[in-house]
Amino acid sequence: MEQGASGFPFGDDALPDHAVKGRGAIGNRPGRFETLRHVALDDGWGGWDGGAPESEEPPHTPPVVTTLTADTSRTVIARNDSPDVPFDRSVNPYRGCEHGCVYCFARPSHAYLDLSPALDFETRILTKPEAPRLLAEELRHPGYHPAPLALGSNTDPYQPVERRLKITRGLLEVISAFSHPVTIVTKSALVLRDLDIIAPMAARGLANVAISITTLDDGLARRMEPRAATPARRLETLAALSRAGIPTAVMASPMIPGLSDHELERILEAAAEAGADTAGTILLRLPHELKPIFTDWLDVHFPDRARRVLNLLRQCRAGELNEGGFGRRMTGGGVVAAMINRRFRLACKRLGLERGMPDLDCEQFNPPPRPGDQLSLF
Repeated sequence: MEQGASGFPFGDDALPDHAVKGRGAIGNRPGRFETLRHVALDDGWGGWDGGAPESEEPPHTPPVVTTLTADTSRTVIARNDSPDVPFDRSVNPYRGCEHGCVYCFARPSHAYLDLSPALDFETRILTKPEAPRLLAEELRHPGYHPAPLALGSNTDPYQPVERRLKITRGLLEVISAFSHPVTIVTKSALVLRDLDIIAPMAARGLANVAISITTLDDGLARRMEPRAATPARRLETLAALSRAGIPTAVMASPMIPGLSDHELERILEAAAEAGADTAGTILLRLPHELKPIFTDWLDVHFPDRARRVLNLLRQCRAGELNEGGFGRRMTGGGVVAAMINRRFRLACKRLGLERGMPDLDCEQFNPPPRPGDQLSLF
C-alpha cells in the first residue's frame, strides 16, 4: 500500500480531496492527536449509493454545512506571555472560524477538540454564549488589574455567525460599561454595526481597530479567504472606522512569498488612502497541521507556482516550512524575509504609517455597581 501525506496507507481506489465551494481547506485532514484515519474510497459502483450513472462524477465530498456547538468554558480571558505579541490577555467568542482562511494559524487549535484543523475548523464552530457574563465576573475579581484586552486574537470576532448570535456585541457592552481598554482585529465589515459602542470608547482613548487585508486580488481572496469580506469592502470598512474617529491599523498579513508579497506596497497605499493610522505585517506561519493543509491548497489552486512558493518560504524559515522560535516566527529570516520586511518599513515611512497606535488608557477602568451593591461614598 502507498503511504499518503497524512501518514496512513491508501490504494489506487482512494478518492482525491478537492476544493469545496465556499470553503478554504482541501479535505478534512485528521488532527495530530487523532488515532483513526478516514479515507474515501471508490467502490466501483459509480456513486455512493450504487445507483448513480457511471457518467456522473462521484460526490467526493458531501455538502458541507456549518454546525454550532455551545462551549462550556468557565473562564473567558486567555493569558499569554509571548514577547511576539503586544498584549497579554484576549477574549475569543468563537472557536473555529467560518471565514475559512486557508492560512489561519489558529487551525491547529481545533485538534485539541478532536476535530480536524481543515474543514472542521471552518464548519464546526464552538460558540461562547456565556462569554459576556463570564467576562464581567472576571473583570470584577478583586485581584484584576486592567490592560488592553484583545478581542479576536485567535479567530475573527465578527465571523458570519456573529450577525445572529451577537456575542461580540455583548462583550463590547461589558467592556464599555467597565471602561476597559480593548483592541479589535477583524476582516469583517460587521464591525461597523457596533460603531455606537466603539466610537465613544475610542473618543475616550479606550478602543482601536485593525483590519486584516491579505490581498487586493478578488480572485485570490475568493480562494484563500472564501467567506470573508472582499478586499474592497474591507477598505471601505477601514475608511468608515477612520471617519468615526477610531484609531485604525491595517494588518497586511500574512505575507506569502511568491503568491501575495508583490502586493504589499499596494495594500499599504490603499489603506493609507482609506485613513489607516498605522500598519503591521506577519510572514506566513505554518504550525503543525497547517503545513499539509496549506500545501494541499496550493497544489489544487496554484499548481504552477506551488513549488516556488514553498521554496521561498523555506528560504525564510531556515530550510523548513515553519519556525516557531520567539523573535523569528512572525518575521522569518534570510534574504527573502529581510527584503519583505525592508519593503514594509520603507513603504510605511513613505505613507506615514510608521507612527503606531496611540496608547490606550487603563486608568479609567471602573467596574459598575451590580444591582443591590452598596454605593461608594467617594
